[in-house]
Amino acid sequence: MDAIDEQIIAELTRNARIPHAELANRVLLSRTAVRQRIERLERHGHIAGYTIVRPGHSADNDTVSALVLVHRQDRMRGGDVLAALKRIPEVAICEILSGDFDIMVRLEAASLERVRQIWEDIARLPGVCDTVTSLTLAKIVNRPRHPAR
Repeated sequence: MDAIDEQIIAELTRNARIPHAELANRVLLSRTAVRQRIERLERHGHIAGYTIVRPGHSADNDTVSALVLVHRQDRMRGGDVLAALKRIPEVAICEILSGDFDIMVRLEAASLERVRQIWEDIARLPGVCDTVTSLTLAKIVNRPRHPAR
């Protein structure tokens, strides 16, 4: 991706329905060049789809996010904890960490009550010594990451 691709993505983020001719004028390319770049960005996964957002119904407004740090009794034999976390549909991210807490879990749940239920379930898992949970108060940056191709 180059600077022009970044400009195209920025313009499409503001208005995904912008006509290719208008987009071409904004990024100083021909319509054909813009269309080809958009197609390439789609093929390479930089543009994965187009989304409908209804006012007052955004996913960010309806989702409660939480970060749960988990400390297991035995990091080397704590596979049951990881297996249990994989089965929770609200677990958006689960990563092994270094330091005092060895698992970081990012929850995306429909309600605060559901976050509490999941937290209790995690805390009761055999092999879990301790947890620390923080709720997301505001999202400042939320960039979807795509694997390099």
